[in-house]
Amino acid sequence: MNDTAPEPRRQTLLAPLAGARPSAPDWFRQALAHAPERGFTEAAGVRIETLTWGERGRPGLLLLHGNGAHADWWSFIAPFFSSAYRCTALSWSGMGGSDRRERYSFDIFVQEAMTVAGATGLFDSEIKPVFIGHSFGGFPIIEAAARHGERLGGGIIIDTPIFSPERRKERKEKGAAWEMRPHKIYSTLEDALQRFRLVPAQPCENLFIGDFIARTSLTQVETPEGSGWTWRFDPYLWRDYEWEDPAPALAAPKCPLAVLLGARSTLMQEADIARMRTILPPGTPVIDIPEAYHHVPIDQPLALVAALRAVLAGWASASASGENTPTNRGRA
Repeated sequence: MNDTAPEPRRQTLLAPLAGARPSAPDWFRQALAHAPERGFTEAAGVRIETLTWGERGRPGLLLLHGNGAHADWWSFIAPFFSSAYRCTALSWSGMGGSDRRERYSFDIFVQEAMTVAGATGLFDSEIKPVFIGHSFGGFPIIEAAARHGERLGGGIIIDTPIFSPERRKERKEKGAAWEMRPHKIYSTLEDALQRFRLVPAQPCENLFIGDFIARTSLTQVETPEGSGWTWRFDPYLWRDYEWEDPAPALAAPKCPLAVLLGARSTLMQEADIARMRTILPPGTPVIDIPEAYHHVPIDQPLALVAALRAVLAGWASASASGENTPTNRGRA
């Protein structure tokens, strides 16, 4: 799938920095200075970490991260929307600061999304909230659109790997599945940062974002040998997980969908994208983000903001004219 994992056998993207923080542009520093309200929401028996920006009563945006990641992947994106929206980013159970579970399931992740959206006020506005998810974060959106789409203003998925069951089996047989093993504990933060990498592997020009995400992906722990640093996600999260074919839900959403793709992403092949287009309802926008690999929020964050704004504005305009429903949208 995607996102963060330790890899001690190869040089990783932050290794040249030797633990130093890279310089960052003004827009990034200003976005992080717009700090969210941090809290927790109980969903299906565990605490789910939440970050919120913007006032209650504004239209809602729920921001969902990918596999092995956490809510802070949205900390430099959400502030661009918080003057007009109530924005919430969550950490899925087993990731970030959320509690771990004995077993995870697709139904549970959908429940987490809907519960957090309600608890943080995203349904308080007369305007229905929009769910936005990167990579794995798009799968619960697809299912929520099919099950609960009448409550949503739309769902936007960002480079979510829509594979056929055959392609998923092929990838698993080739060893592309998430490797489950105990996390290594590093003696220093600097050592841990140098082991950070992106999965799938890709270039990263915005090291200031990579460094921020790496630092927020780590937690300090105590061991018999002393304190150390390790990754915050559950290494056994996918042990008993049953993957479902997203095609049935993708074909029958009860709200508008939009798909954003990293133009340089290696995750979805041309055949996968062609298959996805045949499944999506007619008129569903499929938009490439230029010069973005799979990790679009890292690669092209400002282009992502612009694309999201364009989709949201288009839906708002269509909704105002009574056109924004899955049944009356024509093929683009």
